[in-house]
Amino acid sequence: MNIAVIFAGGAGKRMHTKARPKQFLELNGKPIIIYTLELFDNHPQIDAIVVACIEPWIPFLKKMIRKFEINKVVSIVPGGETGQDSIYNALCAAEEYAAGREATVLVHDGVRPLITEDTITENIKTVAGYGSCITCVPATETFVVRQSDGSLDIPSRADSLIARAPQSFRLADIMSAHRKARSEGHHDFIDSCTMMSHYGHTLHTIIGPMENIKITTPTDFFIFRAMVQVHENQQIFGF
Repeated sequence: MNIAVIFAGGAGKRMHTKARPKQFLELNGKPIIIYTLELFDNHPQIDAIVVACIEPWIPFLKKMIRKFEINKVVSIVPGGETGQDSIYNALCAAEEYAAGREATVLVHDGVRPLITEDTITENIKTVAGYGSCITCVPATETFVVRQSDGSLDIPSRADSLIARAPQSFRLADIMSAHRKARSEGHHDFIDSCTMMSHYGHTLHTIIGPMENIKITTPTDFFIFRAMVQVHENQQIFGF
């Protein structure tokens, strides 16, 4: 069983929007999160979708799911105080849906709508073979890491990857890591791969598309709009 876990529990302060959170901003009359959900809803290997959403916006999300005929959403749960807590809430719903069956979960941002069907397929395949899959892109600029003593470390760009999403795991493994983190009072892991690495899990990677951006700023939204237009042109003109 393969379950997409989509978290959309943030307010998106860096987007500077006033009327609505960034995941509900519309392009061509369709909210960003619906673009994301459609990718998983249309994938033949995804069995179910669980969403963690800002609680006051859950009724609106349900309305949009009906409007755009998203069929695989089995649960919508309130987001938490942190991104980690939002993911945990959604994973608990996924665990309830799995009802003891083995499952792979693909943890993905609601505002990351430019992945591909192949990326989802590779995540499922890699978890089946290795137990985890972190979707990455090659680093295109130099990283500078500040050490505790104030000195700088510059890793080789050739050996550096940027972690994106989906970040996918066996459900039992990531639930165990989340419960250990909560028992230790940790609620601020930046993402799932950071948590899993912290608790000793070996992580495996795939290279995903460069356009797989997270829509966080107005600039990101403009890039998203341009990429949607490119995809529409490809369908119409075949290039």
